[in-house]
Amino acid sequence: MNIRIISGIYGGRSIEGSGTNRTHPMGERVKGSLFNILASTEGGQLEDAEVLDAFAGSGALGLEALSRGAKSATFVEKDRIAQKVIASNIERLGVMDKTKLIKAPVASWLETTTQQFDLIFVDPPYHDPQLSTVMKLIGLLKPNGLMVLSYPGRGEVPTELGVVVVDNRSYGDAALAFYRRKSA
Repeated sequence: MNIRIISGIYGGRSIEGSGTNRTHPMGERVKGSLFNILASTEGGQLEDAEVLDAFAGSGALGLEALSRGAKSATFVEKDRIAQKVIASNIERLGVMDKTKLIKAPVASWLETTTQQFDLIFVDPPYHDPQLSTVMKLIGLLKPNGLMVLSYPGRGEVPTELGVVVVDNRSYGDAALAFYRRKSA
């Protein structure tokens, strides 16, 4: 299954889907809405952003962000098939110099990194949302950074001290929660 980059310098180009049923690609309508929201937020949220795509699947969210002006994207994915798809998509778009692919479970990688990000996309498997790991990702946000969590539309929005849920959108079976880290 191919996924389309919606807009930006790679807009209209296709990338591979994750190739595995263990990941779920974000629907184009939801992805389009997500990036429209990001573009309309204060500061644009994407221009020169350092982006983390956790539970990356095909890497579509991080690659869309690069297409729209992000400075760099780090992809974290544990599934070997999905890792190969991400590597192929990075090569297909010619963005090797702006990307890093971490081949590990997000929880394990979190124990080894101190890198901070302006924007974090979190799209864990719906059957295994790993909320304790998801909430730890908030610690990697730069002050005023934004984290976007994709979760089943019928679920409750997880919250954490030190962050504010600034928006929450539902799209039938999928929902997006936007978290902003409070300034230090």
